[in-house]
Amino acid sequence: MESRNINLKHFKAKAAKKKKKYNTFLKGIHSRNNGKEINKMAVAFDKEAFQKIDCLSCGNCCKTMTPTFTTADIKRISKHLNLTVAAFTDKYLERDKKDWVNKQQPCQFLGSDNKCSIYEIRPVDCAGFPHTHKNNPGFVGASSVNRDFFWRCPIVYHVVDSIFDKVVNQK
Repeated sequence: MESRNINLKHFKAKAAKKKKKYNTFLKGIHSRNNGKEINKMAVAFDKEAFQKIDCLSCGNCCKTMTPTFTTADIKRISKHLNLTVAAFTDKYLERDKKDWVNKQQPCQFLGSDNKCSIYEIRPVDCAGFPHTHKNNPGFVGASSVNRDFFWRCPIVYHVVDSIFDKVVNQK
């Protein structure tokens, strides 16, 4: 299956139409008795989505969200950029409650080609994004995160849309 490019404007319009319905679904997902089954579906739909969707044609995650930077991320990236930890955090990061996050959006490391200039050493949060494939806490356990992401990320949208069809519409 070949990757396909994302028309971000079209995607945003499509996601906006289903935002309320999918938010309601994800808010109530904990009350379902088939949580383990839903988590397994999410892993399968995540793989399917990555086969169908070319992230580099989108980059909306890096344009509209920020990862959290762990202490290890900060040390690794600072070293790579030949900056001290203090210089790196002063230049690029700010505190959001207890987490370090980007000062700006889009991400300062996002190129005009939607490629990450620090891809090989990117934050762990970025490397695992969009997290729909993870078993802990699982898709059901991360439903509040998925509510924030499905209308921003075509991969998450595909997973939520597919699970909704399978669970609610019995397809």
